[in-house]
Amino acid sequence: MEVQVCFVLSLVTVLFVVEAQVPHWGSCPEPSTQPAFNLKQFMGRWFEVAKLPAQFEKGRCIETNFTLMTDTSARVQSSEILKGEVRRIEGTAVIEDQKNPAKLSISFSYILPYTPYWILYTDYVHSAVVYSCTDILRIFHVDFAWILGRSRTLPESTIQCAKEIFMKNRIDVSRMMASSQSDCYRTT
Repeated sequence: MEVQVCFVLSLVTVLFVVEAQVPHWGSCPEPSTQPAFNLKQFMGRWFEVAKLPAQFEKGRCIETNFTLMTDTSARVQSSEILKGEVRRIEGTAVIEDQKNPAKLSISFSYILPYTPYWILYTDYVHSAVVYSCTDILRIFHVDFAWILGRSRTLPESTIQCAKEIFMKNRIDVSRMMASSQSDCYRTT
């Protein structure tokens, strides 16, 4: 009986933590990733154009800069404007499987484990479609999905093509929303 109570309390706690995320029953899907992904070409500045809700992203003007460290790793610097203040976080991205270099893992802390950051598609110069998924107790999973651009906005046709890539891979983007990229040069 105690084990069941602990399990239920744990599950309720986990559900509370992922409230803003998009939980789904079952384990994570296994989407197709960018063939012949080139980490070096992916480096540079990317702006978040659209996303699934994420508890850790609450601000506007979210952007990430990737800087190559080795052939298989990069420094990741992300920033957002929240309540008039620029907030920055730095981490490391690594290629987790040399046979599939589009499957990156990112960590923003020495304490936290690396999490998936899979490049489903990129043309390297205009847009990228990125997906991450975390299994919770193998009962359900939480999706994270982003449409990134080299500029703060993308044409609607590009956004629609990106959403189709997610949907072809059984990733629910019905709750995907545009990211705010306005007033990015103004802070208090």
